This record gives sequence, structure tokens and C-alpha cells, in this order.
Amino acid sequence: MDESLTYQDAGVDIDKASRFIKAIKRITKGAPQSGVIAGIGGFSGLYSLNVSQYKKPALVASTDGVGTKLKVACMMEKHDTIGIDLVAMCVNDIAVQGAKPLFFLDYLSMGTLVLETAEAVVRGIVEGCKLAQCALIGGETAEMPGLYAGGEYDLAGFVVGIVDNTKIVDGSEIAVGHKLVGIASSGLHSNGYSLVRKICFELLKLKVDDTVDALGKTIGEELLEPTKIYSETIGHLVRDFPIHGIAHITGGGIVDNLPRILPSSCKAVIEEGSWEIPPVFNFLQEAGKLSDAEMKRTFNNGIGIIIVVPQSSAQSVLDFLLAMDEKAYIMGEILGRKRGGRQLVWA
Repeated sequence: MDESLTYQDAGVDIDKASRFIKAIKRITKGAPQSGVIAGIGGFSGLYSLNVSQYKKPALVASTDGVGTKLKVACMMEKHDTIGIDLVAMCVNDIAVQGAKPLFFLDYLSMGTLVLETAEAVVRGIVEGCKLAQCALIGGETAEMPGLYAGGEYDLAGFVVGIVDNTKIVDGSEIAVGHKLVGIASSGLHSNGYSLVRKICFELLKLKVDDTVDALGKTIGEELLEPTKIYSETIGHLVRDFPIHGIAHITGGGIVDNLPRILPSSCKAVIEEGSWEIPPVFNFLQEAGKLSDAEMKRTFNNGIGIIIVVPQSSAQSVLDFLLAMDEKAYIMGEILGRKRGGRQLVWA
């Protein structure tokens, strides 16, 4: 009789997956636990929703990934910060509507489950949840032989937050005369990495451990700088100031993301040179011979969040951000827009 096959013969190790679940139960104890009824290990996560401080509570949800920044993590064999990026990309997207993040879930898929790698990824997710003050209540780890190249994996994240229906920040109150306040990014964040990798590793033929003088660090260290999480800062702002619009500057840069929150009657005028552009962007532009237009529609160029506030509050908001050790800048204003005119102008 022919020897019978097992799931492990096909490349899926159930015993290893069980060991991983035990490991992440230990790792995730460091994540915020407020509201968690049942977390890691069950068929689903349970969260107790306290709405006593909300008149008309609304749930806000988002999902995202980290793109080909994962390739850099694999090249460096460093996986303990990419989870911060994952949490940031999801949490920032709900924070811009004034929402407080409640709980997070992740999806990790690998060709072959490598426990050390998977545990490092989860440690990063836990760290991101700490920074966002968000509970980690569950996730999924899938082993998919043949789908990924050796050592590679994919990540997705899911976040649910809450905001009072009467305090949703949706841009509807943006008006002529309002000011634009930018909050600095921590670098590239998690966007444009297909172009970044082409410039750094194909055109320049750099290795991840090559030091770049213009950056003062290795190219790998620069490219793996975690995405900044803004939820706590934004939470303070929407509580204490009249915030009428917030844009998360991700893929598409300011060009594509700021117009998403503007009323059709308004346009944003951005003052070039009004904020500090980190060296990595100049380095990439020069090395890749990228046009200004390509830079503006691909990267955040040093600005992670743009806030729209009444002119009378702009300086107070700026002072508050600076007191919180944020790099922040008044970087433009809102003017009226004629029918058919552009919604974003560079001055």
C-alpha cells in the first residue's frame, strides 16, 4: 500500500502553527487590553463597547497594508518594525475623521511559517497598538506553500474606531480663509516603495547595509523607518480646537490626498518651501532624476498629516503641536475655486 500523505507533506505544518499561537498569546499581553473580552486564540475576538461618553456613537473602520516595504524588511532580515507600519497605515486613516481607535486585527500570510519572523512581525504590531492605544483582539496566520518566494510574506491590517456622529471630521466645514497646518512625517512612511526599490537597488545597485552619506545611515535603516502614528495627536487636536478637515498624506502625496477632503467650492494653495523636506526625498529625486511633479504625486515629501483650521486658530494649533514635540508648519490656505478650476495650487 502506498504511504499516505499528510498536510505537512504539502508544506503546511499544523504543529508549528499551534506553537505560533501559543507564542503570540504571550507576545500580545503587552498590547492594550481595555475593552477586550476574548482575544487571541478563539474563533473571533470580542470587545466590550463603552459608548457612555458619546451622544450618537458611530463606528469607523479601515483596512490597509504596507506595500512593497515588506521587500525591504525581507532583504534586511529585520521584521520587528513592519508591524508598526501596518497599524499606522490603518489607524491614521480613521484618526483623520476624528475617530479613536478601539481594536485592531491582522492577517499574516507566508509560504512557509518561520516562527522567528512571524513572532517579530507580531511584536511590531503590538508596539504599534501601544502607540495607537488600541487593543489587538485577533488575527489570522496562513501558511501558503508555493504562493510566496522563500522567506517572503504579506500583511494586512484592520482597525475599528469610534467617533461621535456630531464630531466627525469630514471637510464639510472647510471654507475660504482657513489655514493648512502640516505635521511632519517620519520619512517615506509606507508609500512609493516600488519606485524607491527601483532607484536604490536596481539603478544605484545599493545593498541594504550600504551607508549613504546624505542620509547619515544605511539605506536599509532609512527605508525601514516606521510610519508615524498620529492618532493620539489628532485626538488632542479635535478635542481642543476647531478642526474642519484632516488629510492623511499617503500614496498619491499631497496632490491626490488633500483634494479628497475639500468642498467643490474650495481650492488649497500650498506654499512651497514652507516646511522642511527630509534628506531622503532629495536623495531619491536626484538619484532617480525624478521631476517635481512625480515627487509630489508619489511621496509625502515630509508631511504626514495636513489639518485645515480657521485662520484665527492656526497659530494656536501650531504652538500646541510644537509643544507636543511635533514638527509642524503653516503651509498654505484655502481659497475659493471657480467651476472647473484646480483644487490644489502650488505657490
